[in-house]
Amino acid sequence: MIRCPEKCGKQWRPKQGKSRWQKQKKEEKRKEERKKQEEKKWKREEEEKIKLKRERTMKVKKVAKEWNILNEKKEAAKSEKKTK
Repeated sequence: MIRCPEKCGKQWRPKQGKSRWQKQKKEEKRKEERKKQEEKKWKREEEEKIKLKRERTMKVKKVAKEWNILNEKKEAAKSEKKTK
């Protein structure tokens, strides 16, 4: 209850609640905020997946490069043996 001295003098009146459209707006804002949060979460998850994929491919490339180097060394050693 609130006091409305302008309208009623010294009488007390019950406080009026918010109208339906104000409540609807508030609910819509909450829904939009939730959607935005979910989108941000989804984007973060996607970025993490992409990072992991990149890391895996980089590891595979490094291993392949090492194998190529080892194969070249073996071939060079074989050719040296043949020449001797």
